[in-house]
Amino acid sequence: MERRTLLKLTVGGAVTAGAGFGALSRAFAAGKDIVYLTPGLDLPFWRYLSKGIEKAVTDKGHGFQALDSHNSAQTQLQNAQDSITRGVGGIIISPTDSSTAPSVLSLAEKAGIPVVIADIGTNSGDYASFVISDNYRGAHDVGVALAEALKAKGWQDGGVAIVAISQARKNGQARTQGFLDGLKEGGFSGREAGMQQMQSYTTDETFKFTQDILTANPDLRGLFIQTDQPAMGALRAIKAARRNGEVLVAAFDGIPDFVPLLESGELVVSGMQQPYLMGVRSGEAMLQVLDGQTPEKEITVPILAITSTNIAQELPTVKETVFANEV
Repeated sequence: MERRTLLKLTVGGAVTAGAGFGALSRAFAAGKDIVYLTPGLDLPFWRYLSKGIEKAVTDKGHGFQALDSHNSAQTQLQNAQDSITRGVGGIIISPTDSSTAPSVLSLAEKAGIPVVIADIGTNSGDYASFVISDNYRGAHDVGVALAEALKAKGWQDGGVAIVAISQARKNGQARTQGFLDGLKEGGFSGREAGMQQMQSYTTDETFKFTQDILTANPDLRGLFIQTDQPAMGALRAIKAARRNGEVLVAAFDGIPDFVPLLESGELVVSGMQQPYLMGVRSGEAMLQVLDGQTPEKEITVPILAITSTNIAQELPTVKETVFANEV
């Protein structure tokens, strides 16, 4: 079994099996632990989201713990089983992918433990609320911005490639379709130059993907990296190939390193989800359940399309809702 990272663990009491969401009592609300099952805390996005959850639930007197799944569905399931055995008050989960989430939801439902899903989504199963960014619209705006930047350089007939997050994730599917639709609406008339799907979500992985894409596509003019840290690997690969200034890079999500890159134009645009705000909204939804209320079934958080032209204006908001005030 892979190592599981535990943050700020406070063990809770037992939960009666088979209670079901409708029969949850206010007894759950009295200082019980809220567990966050995350794909991987090494990715800034999940760390920022975790901080938002922690802020919301600890302010109301609950214990908090975050369990790292290291991008393994098996580890995430084991983390869920361990949490249920400890008798936590609620589980907030960002699934490793949408196809494996139902296994966790089924275990929690049988134990009578409410679940809020924070991003990614699930193919099936019962849950109290789903907090999601508008991935389609965010990626659409990224596509439009990249198309306009390509058009400004007279490169609208070149190739554009994608380094994608898992397309088994509903948010991954939405980012791909939104981006392609945005490219078209923005006036891009070139060709799709292929897609690579991340598995480890590291800069080194995307560095290698970008090398392969550049080799296979001498006419490459645009590249869309569907999450934050790996975009740094793409930029590094472009420089190593001495193609900097010849390929425009668009990203998704946000890390502090993006700020100077957007200011300089080295990064054309990033569709920044607001993970800290998503975490706060996820925590608030769980608190509603524990207080006997019914949160909205789906809560949508907008995505900020940040470019070199609006970064100065949007930076105060970005620092709080995207970077969790780490900058």
